[in-house]
Amino acid sequence: MRSQPLVAACTIAVAVAALLLGVACSGQGQPASGAGVPGASTPPTAASGEPADQGVFDDRVVFGQSAAFSGPAQNLGSDMRLGIQAAFHEANEAGGVHGRRLELESLDDGYESDAAFSNTQQLLYEQKVFALIGAVGTPTSRSAFLSANSAGAPFLAPFTGAEFLRDPELDNILNLRASYYQETEEMVERLTEDLGITRIAVFYQNDSFGQAGLAGTIQALQRRGLEPVGSGYYERNTGATTAAVFHVVDADPEAVIMVGAYAPVAKTIRAVREQIDPLFMAISFVGSRALADELGPDGAGVYVTQVVPSPDDASIPVAASYQAALSAQDAEAAPSFVSLEGYLAGRLAIAGLEGCGPDLTRGCFLNAIRNVQVVEIDGFQLEYGPDDNQGSDAVFLTVLGADGQYHQVDRLQAGR
Repeated sequence: MRSQPLVAACTIAVAVAALLLGVACSGQGQPASGAGVPGASTPPTAASGEPADQGVFDDRVVFGQSAAFSGPAQNLGSDMRLGIQAAFHEANEAGGVHGRRLELESLDDGYESDAAFSNTQQLLYEQKVFALIGAVGTPTSRSAFLSANSAGAPFLAPFTGAEFLRDPELDNILNLRASYYQETEEMVERLTEDLGITRIAVFYQNDSFGQAGLAGTIQALQRRGLEPVGSGYYERNTGATTAAVFHVVDADPEAVIMVGAYAPVAKTIRAVREQIDPLFMAISFVGSRALADELGPDGAGVYVTQVVPSPDDASIPVAASYQAALSAQDAEAAPSFVSLEGYLAGRLAIAGLEGCGPDLTRGCFLNAIRNVQVVEIDGFQLEYGPDDNQGSDAVFLTVLGADGQYHQVDRLQAGR
């Protein structure tokens, strides 16, 4: 399901076009290896005698991030950045990695594709970062990863489960999380097997993200001889959900799978409940903490699939490490699934740096992760291979309780 020949062919073609565009936009083509940033220390020389890759200095290594820090999806970008910063701060306090501090340069793309492309060009060709980490969203990641491919830069742990990023031919991409197809399969399996629900509608964002979730839902239903009873969509970065609500209500479903960001999802749940009372299940990208805040008491009974363990459960070793690192980074920050994913992304980057050794290059960094059997992060395991650029297949089902907290469940219960 991760490998689509047509997608791979299209990706290669578009990547070539993006390379030409990147040359035109940067005015200089791919930057010379070892080029630094103004005022930076001198880049080191690798053991081979060749200059180390850009963004690598004697005392630090610089990562870049384009994500939403404004607009309706800003909580997702802010939490992802916070988690990465917590992991980097934790490593820096321990002396860095092979004597180098980890730095993160973040730019706001507002969850818009054009801005993500421009930001990525700036990060790679002007700020000359070593690698990209923690992009947020499917349409924005589509723009950013093309630039990364053109520059030969690692593209690490994007906050998206889109299938096109899981093409094994894309050897500079290291996904951390389970795919949207895996999340929607879990949703449909639980709905049909646990509760016998067959009338399922889809509410989705009308772009590559929403369509990926829609496609995953349709495939999961088709495997069971079913199809969606209805669907409704809204446009990205808007709250225009009235038409979508009409179509969902008109279909009279028993359950609605939600593929969108927290604000329009919350608005739609409230509006649909005024007329019918289906079960709601949202995909992880929704931003669980932000959704709970948006819904307040109305959130009880809403299910969300997650791709990382509970960030509040200190009995889970990786969650305990994350909580300590988060508190050290920002004592006022509340744990969330998104910032835990960011923390894991930061820890994955650290694992690559540690495995590569002091003579750091992009190729060595990628191989240090791909060539080990398991990347172990305090009990949370990531497995990569020659034909597998996705580390985790884990999907966790959670439900919002009356206490405003998410509780992990194994099965759906009648009566919710």
